[in-house]
Amino acid sequence: MTNLNTVVTWVDARERLPRSGTPVAAAITGRYPADSAPESAADTALGEEFWLVRPMVFTTLHWSENGAEHRDCFVDSDGVVRLPYGLTSEETVTHWAELPTLPGGMTHLVLGEGVQSALRNAWGARPLT
Repeated sequence: MTNLNTVVTWVDARERLPRSGTPVAAAITGRYPADSAPESAADTALGEEFWLVRPMVFTTLHWSENGAEHRDCFVDSDGVVRLPYGLTSEETVTHWAELPTLPGGMTHLVLGEGVQSALRNAWGARPLT
């Protein structure tokens, strides 16, 4: 069977950013919205803090649907823009890592006729006769 283990190297987004157009795993921190109003006026931290990983693409220039221009940002599949940690944003990217290659291969993408043989290789299967 093909070795399906991989090693992830996280990069601090305050120190270095990926190349534009690079798909990455992004560690995002922020705060979920509060379910209800705070019990006291002194409770200014609404919601619960989170830190999670999402697939995103880094880009040096992105135009949102509303026409807003964003520079050096991470964009998810829903078009949500997140900035590197330390910049003004409700949710920021603390770390990023290059996505692993496809199982059993050295690439991130296989198209067309090569898909079935790449899948068989990853599954350790023999060619169909």
